[in-house]
Amino acid sequence: MMGAYLLSIMVDMESEEDAQKRLGPYYIAIWQGCAPGVSQAIRDFRERWKPYSISSRRYPIWRLIHEVVDPAVSAYLATLPARYSGYVPGAGTGIGFSAIIRLVGFDAMVRVQRQLLRQFIKTEDKQTARDQRFVAAFESLIDLVSDCGRKRPKTSTAVRGVSLNAERKHGFCDFCGNLSEFSAFMANVAEEKVNDVELENRKKLELSHQYCNRHRPKLPNGEWNPVYRQAKRSLSQFEVEVARLSRQCARPSSPQAAASGDPLVDSYYYRYLLHKGVQPADKAALRNLARLMVDKKLSDTKKKMLVLLHSGFNQSVIASKLQGHGQKPLTRQAVSKALASISEVFDLRKPNRHFVF
Repeated sequence: MMGAYLLSIMVDMESEEDAQKRLGPYYIAIWQGCAPGVSQAIRDFRERWKPYSISSRRYPIWRLIHEVVDPAVSAYLATLPARYSGYVPGAGTGIGFSAIIRLVGFDAMVRVQRQLLRQFIKTEDKQTARDQRFVAAFESLIDLVSDCGRKRPKTSTAVRGVSLNAERKHGFCDFCGNLSEFSAFMANVAEEKVNDVELENRKKLELSHQYCNRHRPKLPNGEWNPVYRQAKRSLSQFEVEVARLSRQCARPSSPQAAASGDPLVDSYYYRYLLHKGVQPADKAALRNLARLMVDKKLSDTKKKMLVLLHSGFNQSVIASKLQGHGQKPLTRQAVSKALASISEVFDLRKPNRHFVF
């Protein structure tokens, strides 16, 4: 008993970075500023959830959510004005958090809660400490539900004849927001969308856990995939874009949240994402947008041009302003050519053409 008590104290004092290293694939993120009771429930949950899964009869994961998370969510909502309950599925109806998950499923719960949270941010969020705590709490819960929905027992037998190591890396392609081939296949297995013919033809061990079908290194004929090579060369820039987009989404009201090192570049991310309601948890969409930015060669210089154009400056003035920022001398013609090469999806003046989240 004393050992368990000491372990509990150590876990409570542990930083999120240390917890992530210790728990590895069993780590569930807690957003900074999350309500204390919800934070503690998630810490307790991730210490216990290793044997649980969505398909286990002995350790059904919804039961652990009911035992650990439900009381914390109910207690937290009880401290808030009634209007906040309108942004939580089932709140105020007597149906618990876990019961709603059992009713609609993990994926649907993530979508519904994310949609409600976006609505809250657009209509109610005044960026008060209470509002920020509410957003952080339910972003953390969205991550928990999402992670639970993907969790499988060590050996998946969701379909007769399929036995895959579910401990292999699950998640996104290294180069975009699509699921890796292995993750996509496992999702189909879980949903029983794989038929006997597919099982017979699939070489399961060759499924990539790093890349999606579009970005796999080699084509079916054995030749190198040019799309993979292009993405490989631009990996560092892709990761830069993902990081900037995520930082901006985490602080949507801050004009310099992207932290690129240049105010004009930061302003581009701020203006582009403003009022779109996208959150850092929308990882697939953000990664796909980052991929598009890199593939379309949306450089930082072009971002600056778009911000200045959006601010009402003509091409001659844009050229002169960029010269003053340590750039090579630009002519109006160079600015015109650069702007003409930019896809409408990135034009700040045309929000109806923007990337759809």
